[in-house]
Amino acid sequence: MKMIYRMCIMMSAIIIGDQATKAIVQQKFYLGESIPVIEGLFHFTYVRNPGAAFGMFGYSADWIRIPLFFGVPVIACFWLLYLIWKTRNTSVLQCLAYSLIFAGAVGNLIDRFTMNYVVDFLDFFWKTHHFPAFNIADSAITIAAFILIYETLFAHRKKDSVTRTV
Repeated sequence: MKMIYRMCIMMSAIIIGDQATKAIVQQKFYLGESIPVIEGLFHFTYVRNPGAAFGMFGYSADWIRIPLFFGVPVIACFWLLYLIWKTRNTSVLQCLAYSLIFAGAVGNLIDRFTMNYVVDFLDFFWKTHHFPAFNIADSAITIAAFILIYETLFAHRKKDSVTRTV
């Protein structure tokens, strides 16, 4: 049970941190404003993203946007809660990854339901190469993806080495 409590605390911290930073950006910045943090590498830039990752489908018809940005993520959140519960005693890394994805999804869903877009503000670039702005919720989801990739690659190797030694 300790695992679930820890995941709930972490998820709450991510959701609250995500919403708090987005509120600060909306209060202190005007849309499109960009303030250098590390010149030539990282800025805080207030962006509104009406779409999915990298703004995809942001200006699509409502019959595409509503199910894609509201329905699917809500269903996914219920599925993630099931996965968190299922893995709580069997795989710390999987439970952590599902918890991070859930927290990130909820953070962005709050924006979608309240404003119909997601607030992004972390803006990285290098010379002419520019990565789309993102937020804390997106960061949690990205970290989770790397954890799941790591878990998949190394869990497979661990099983192979056990099989070879038996």
